[in-house]
Amino acid sequence: MTAFLTAPRGLDAARHDPGRGSGFRLDTAGLHASVTDPALTSMTLLNDIAGRYPQAVSFAAGRPYEGFYDTGDLPRQLRAFEEYLARERGLGPEQIRSVFFQYGRTKGVIHELIARHLEIDEALTVDPESVVVTTGAQEAMVLVLRALRRDAKDVVLAAVPAYVGFLGAARLVDMGLRPVREGPDGIDLDDLAEQIRRARREGLRPRACYVVPDFANPSGASMTPEDRQRLVDLADDEDILLLEDNPYSFFHAGTPRTPTLKSLDRTGRVLYFGSFSKTAYAGARIGYVIADQPVEGDGSGAVVLADQLARLKSMLTLNTSTVAQAAIGGFLVENGCSLERATRSVAAVYRRNLRAVLDGLEERFGGGSGPGRAGPVSWNAPSGGMFVVVTLPFVADDAALERCAADFGVLWTPMHHFYGGAAGFRQIRLSFSVLSPEHVAEGLDRLAAFVASGP
Repeated sequence: MTAFLTAPRGLDAARHDPGRGSGFRLDTAGLHASVTDPALTSMTLLNDIAGRYPQAVSFAAGRPYEGFYDTGDLPRQLRAFEEYLARERGLGPEQIRSVFFQYGRTKGVIHELIARHLEIDEALTVDPESVVVTTGAQEAMVLVLRALRRDAKDVVLAAVPAYVGFLGAARLVDMGLRPVREGPDGIDLDDLAEQIRRARREGLRPRACYVVPDFANPSGASMTPEDRQRLVDLADDEDILLLEDNPYSFFHAGTPRTPTLKSLDRTGRVLYFGSFSKTAYAGARIGYVIADQPVEGDGSGAVVLADQLARLKSMLTLNTSTVAQAAIGGFLVENGCSLERATRSVAAVYRRNLRAVLDGLEERFGGGSGPGRAGPVSWNAPSGGMFVVVTLPFVADDAALERCAADFGVLWTPMHHFYGGAAGFRQIRLSFSVLSPEHVAEGLDRLAAFVASGP
């Protein structure tokens, strides 16, 4: 078939010859294994393919919807944060200037607003000093895993398929990762208990389990209220931590939201990752972690894990951009610190797009017993979030994605990246967050043509 679209290569490839004009070369064998690890290259791979096929319909990137963004909002939000500092924190002009333009606290400057948001939206009371504001939730994951890994015996568990950013964070700090099965209702608790015990029989120390209870990336799975409580109880019984990641819970079907694991925690087992990349805007790169677990034994008095993470952060990024924090702080102030309120319009867009994807898949691949059937093409039907998983009758790896982009003009994400390259080779993830219903329909038409063409 004639290529759908080929992008010009631009400058002569010879001008990009690495190390040209120099006798010095580095060999990847002499570098950390993460530089060639597939778990760390998946994001750059997708960006590369998207850049080479800019007119393809993209179901690949999990980016937030841009239709409500306005650059005029930024000055207003910065002003709102400035007024908050004066009105509620009692800061004078010189102090406010310092908050905006200097390095700032390693733990961050919007910690009190984040604590207020959690109280309003999650019925969760946290000490603002247990909040560490990070450069995206990704940094928070690296910090936590770095703190938990003492030696090669320490391992972390994760419901798989898992967010590639967490898989990559584990690789960066050399933390072993043990996969746990995930079903339609999220992490398989029986398998989690078995994997914890198996790791201990092998002489390992299972430290924590990473889980996304609401509309997980990539599967879209959500845990029931009963399973959430069982998971918290299991963590207590097995003496492990839970690493709860919550970027998608506000994008629900309009029904009451399910309690977070952190709000069910009574013994301090849950660390909570939050992010404003989907609920506000990704360009700010603001995330955070709630780490209120007491830490003893270092002679520094009464401290919590957040204090220790701040020490690590001071050697990694020093502090999180105060200007970016100010913009997000103003965003929170303008919305009464409620992300439920702030995301109503965009959540409606995601509900509309999810319906368009599910209806469109049924129209093009329907028949049999409906979504989830074991026919040639099947898919799940999440009740919210930003992702749907489709199972194809042939291998859907990176080479298949390249062919699909070139010959049919549609992009998606191969699911094997979310399994660390160990499974998922016939599955693809469709992200619908930035598409209109018209683009969804066009993209699914192209996907159907690709599937009809065979492997």
